[in-house]
Amino acid sequence: MCRSKNQPFFTFVSAERFLGSGKYSHLKKKVKTQFVCSSCGANSPKWIGNCPSCNAWNTYHEEQQLAASAGHAWKIGEQENVPAKPIPISEVQSLQVDRMLTGDSEFDRVTGGGIVPGSILLIGGHPGIGKSTLLLQVAMAWKGKTLYVSGEESAQQIKLRADRIGGIQDHCYLLAETNLERILLEVQKLEPSLLIIDSIQTVHSSQLDSAPGTITQVRDSTTMLQRLAKETQIPVIVIGHITKDGSIAGPKVLEHIVDAVLQFEGDRHHVFRLLRTIKNRFGSTDELGIYEMNQGGLNAVINPSKLWLNQNDAIKSGNAVGATLEGQRPILIETQALVSSAVYGTPQRSTTGFDMRRLHMLLAVLEKRCGLFFGQSDVFLNIAGGLRVTDPAIDMAVLCALVSSLEDIELAHTICFAGEIGLSGEIRSVNRLEQRILEAERLGFDKIFISRYHAKNMDFEPERIQIRHVGSINDLYDEVFGER
Repeated sequence: MCRSKNQPFFTFVSAERFLGSGKYSHLKKKVKTQFVCSSCGANSPKWIGNCPSCNAWNTYHEEQQLAASAGHAWKIGEQENVPAKPIPISEVQSLQVDRMLTGDSEFDRVTGGGIVPGSILLIGGHPGIGKSTLLLQVAMAWKGKTLYVSGEESAQQIKLRADRIGGIQDHCYLLAETNLERILLEVQKLEPSLLIIDSIQTVHSSQLDSAPGTITQVRDSTTMLQRLAKETQIPVIVIGHITKDGSIAGPKVLEHIVDAVLQFEGDRHHVFRLLRTIKNRFGSTDELGIYEMNQGGLNAVINPSKLWLNQNDAIKSGNAVGATLEGQRPILIETQALVSSAVYGTPQRSTTGFDMRRLHMLLAVLEKRCGLFFGQSDVFLNIAGGLRVTDPAIDMAVLCALVSSLEDIELAHTICFAGEIGLSGEIRSVNRLEQRILEAERLGFDKIFISRYHAKNMDFEPERIQIRHVGSINDLYDEVFGER
C-alpha cells in the first residue's frame, strides 16, 4: 500500500517557473472568466437565474481562474499517466485493505473500523460544535506522525486547546498556513502518516485567481489533496463549513470527490455530540458515534442508553421507553408526550427529534382505529436528550406516550416497546429485534412489547425479560392500559 523508498514523495513545480517556461509562457495572461453555480458547481459563460443542472435560483457567481491546462503546475511522483485498458473482472486481483486505527473508538466505529490508507474524509458541522477539537484529539492519539494544518487559528491557539485536552504527543506537528503549495512542500519535508486540513474553505492555490472559499478554489484544492492521498497513501481528513440549511458549503461535487462524508452534529444546550456517516466507500453508512463534551474535550460514550433514559425516580404520565437502532448499535431512549386542552381555536402540534408528519399519522391511526380523539388537544412530543430518531420501531413507544398523557396514566419504567405502527392499526415487526431485546435485558427492563408477527422468527429465549406479543394497537391498549 505504501510507496517504495526509492520513489520520490512528490515533485513540486512553482507556478512562476511553470508559466515562465517557453512552452507555456502564453498561459500567463490566459485567464478565464465564467459563472459557477454555488449549489452544484455547474459552469456557464454568462449569468443565468435558474441553474439547469440543479434547478436552483440565483446561485451563479462570477469567478476568474487560469486556463484548465495551467491548473496542474505540480505533480506527485514521476510516473507518467498510462492509458487504462479494460480487463475482465475475474483477472483483477483482490486487495486486502489494512485499516489504520485512530485511537478513538467512536471515530473508528463511524469510519468502518479505521481509516483506509490513501483515503480522504470530509467532516462537516455547525460552527463551535467541536470539529477542530475532535480532529485534534485524533491527531494526538494517532500512532504515527501527523500534520495538523490550520487556516483559521494560529499554532498558539491550537496549543491552548491541546493543553486543555491533555495527552500532548511529540509526533503531532502544527502548521498555520492557507497556501496549498506551501502545505504540499511541508508535507514533502515531513512525510506524515496523517494529514488534517482545518478547513478546506480557507485553503487556496496561488495558481488560481479566485478568492479563498470560492467554488473553484474549494473544488480544485480538494482535487489536489485527493491526488496527494491516492498517490502517496497518506490519509487526509478535511473539515468543511456548512450552510444555513445544514449542507456542506461549496459545490456538491465536493462530496463526490472524497471517499467518506461525516456529519458532526449536536445541540449547544446539550453535552452530547453525534458523528454520523453520510457517505463511506469503505464501510457502512448507518454507523453513529456518540461523544460527551466537557472541559477536557470530547469523551466517547460507551453506553449511550443510560444517558437517554429517565434519571428521575418519580413516575409521570406521558413517558415511554422505545428500543431503537442507531447504525449497528441498539439504544433505548425515552419519548415524552404532553397532551393538553387547546387554549386557542386551532390545536398545536410540536415535535422535537421526531418527524412531524409521522406524528400526524399516529394521531390519525389512534382516532380511526382506537377511538381516541386528539382533535381538541395540543400535542407536544419530545425525544429526550436532543437525539433525532428516524427508526420506525419507535412508533409503539410514541403511541403509548400519547395515550398515557391523554388519559393521565403512568407507565412503569421497567417496560419498553419496539414496533412499527401501520395505517390499519397493526403492529409490524422490525429488523434486528434480538439485539434490541438483549439491550433492554442488559439495562434491567422486565418486559418488552413486540409484534406478534415476529414470534415465528425468534430462535432464542431471554432469561430475565418477559416478551409480550401484540398484533394491533387495540391489543396493545388492552395489555398496557386495559388493566387499570
